[in-house]
Amino acid sequence: MAKIAMLGSGFIGRFYADSLQGQRSRDKIVSIYSRREESAKKFAEDYKVTHWTTTMEEAVANPEVEVVCVSLPNNLHEAAVELCCKHKKAVICTKPLGRNAAEAKRMLEAVEKAGIFHGYLEDLVYTPKFLKALESVQQGALGRILWAKSRETHPGPHSEWFWDKEQAGGGCILDLGCHCVEIARSFIGKDVKPVEVMCWADTQVKPIDAEDHAIGLVKYENGAIGQFEVSWTFRGGLDLRDEVMGTEGTIWLNSFLRTGFDMFTTGKGADYVAEKAESNSGWLFPVGDELNELGYNHMFTDMFNAMEDGKAARETFYDGYVVNAILDAAYKSAASKQWEPVQLEIWRGKEGLSKEKTQQDYDEQYYLVKEEMTHFGAKKVILKDKKTGQIIEKTLA
Repeated sequence: MAKIAMLGSGFIGRFYADSLQGQRSRDKIVSIYSRREESAKKFAEDYKVTHWTTTMEEAVANPEVEVVCVSLPNNLHEAAVELCCKHKKAVICTKPLGRNAAEAKRMLEAVEKAGIFHGYLEDLVYTPKFLKALESVQQGALGRILWAKSRETHPGPHSEWFWDKEQAGGGCILDLGCHCVEIARSFIGKDVKPVEVMCWADTQVKPIDAEDHAIGLVKYENGAIGQFEVSWTFRGGLDLRDEVMGTEGTIWLNSFLRTGFDMFTTGKGADYVAEKAESNSGWLFPVGDELNELGYNHMFTDMFNAMEDGKAARETFYDGYVVNAILDAAYKSAASKQWEPVQLEIWRGKEGLSKEKTQQDYDEQYYLVKEEMTHFGAKKVILKDKKTGQIIEKTLA
């Protein structure tokens, strides 16, 4: 059984608590820290936590605590991690790791110097659909990955601090783009270096200083492209979709908004339907098991199993750092309106990759461009002459 200090009693802290004390059952939150006394007391009451405090270090230093779960606003992550290093407590931290790559790098270096377990709580790379898709990709079902796109859009986050650029570090790029970047990066290969980013961002609807809508492209060293689409202005709920395209196949994932559960109600007796649902009447799209569909159960199972086995988790602070570096480049690109390089002072993947050229031989003279069956029953091939480069087509008997 892992004994946990939860730092933060808000929306994500409660999601984490539901999963921690539900899926594995044997894990227990023994201390809760919240900035507000009433929130700490209510959390302690709801989850039967014996110790609550409004002093962060008191929760971390609690002798009963073995693992610290950071579910705080972005600007408090670094201070929490520093306390974990000071008291030699394993730490798992919600996304994004930092408000920027510099913060994330300091946290990465601190936990590695302290020699403590560190896990990056990026739940959307633990969803059942994602894990199944990733397994197919890693087994070669899609061939060489050319393009991976991830979309997360909704009407906006729950807590006030998200809307404050200083506390949050940014807008929807940082809040949602961190998910999308790590999803695409996983499909392309986390050992493949991201090299540059092109991003458009704007504040279209919300009365805030940060961006509420953005689209970006991340170019990888092997020629693959990652794409993210993020928005706090989308109406209709929480939309989570991924697409992966390879030389041998394609995967489409719809993880939340349309999952095969449709319900109509006048609103009588309906209250909470699903995360970020905008209405409790009309046609609704509930989710059978939010904790599972959003990846929390698989994420914490991986974290605590890794801790017990003395191994690194699938997602560590290093992954959080790389994501932050990519998002830093996205913000620079949104301002400069041009491709911006990804600045990675720490890189532990492959080096010197080049775009792979795959040309399929048709015969000694030609490469095969395309083969198809026409609507009138003829089989046709399009070919390229290996010497002259001429493109021709042949209709086969």
